[in-house]
Amino acid sequence: MQYVELRKSFKDFTVFSLIDIKRIDAGFHRRRLNEWQEKGYIKKIIRGYYVFSDLEIDENVLFEIANRIYRPSYISFETALSYYHLIPESVYGISAASTRRTYVFKTTIGEFQYRAIKPDLFFGYDLVNYNDKHIKIASMEKATLDYFYLNPHLKRRSDFASLRINRDMFFEQVNEERMYEFIDRFAKKAIIKRMESFLEFMKDA
Repeated sequence: MQYVELRKSFKDFTVFSLIDIKRIDAGFHRRRLNEWQEKGYIKKIIRGYYVFSDLEIDENVLFEIANRIYRPSYISFETALSYYHLIPESVYGISAASTRRTYVFKTTIGEFQYRAIKPDLFFGYDLVNYNDKHIKIASMEKATLDYFYLNPHLKRRSDFASLRINRDMFFEQVNEERMYEFIDRFAKKAIIKRMESFLEFMKDA
């Protein structure tokens, strides 16, 4: 396969893999990818995954790449809370939930952090469309729950206040019925109690 063929075959791809290439050209050799990197045509994200060097990087692109390079996963935690404008500060790196082990990829385009959750908690994400593509991102309710799930120290009103969650944005977006449905699915008394306390705090804030 020549580079022009690669470009044509994957022109609609945000990120492509060696496996993707071999589906088209079974005899393709990895050394060609090294050559194209040296020439500045493509960039390696992690082993086996690449993007074209002229790809314009924005939030949606980073989210799609995060979904692709470590599966199954969906955007959650601080990244999703920032996406929904619930927390004031910008977030370093992309945070995602996965049923695989916790892992961090430090790449040339950013840091991708994956945090392990139990398989039965891998739910509550939406498919958000952009440019005829889609990304998997936790709903606002699930992102909040995921964050509390991995931060068990958050239990007091002072802890909740320290998060500086935008109350107006929270109640503008939250579906309380769905929130309580998700809370029940966690089936742990400790997190149920903490989330109920948090919701009471938000209503009283």
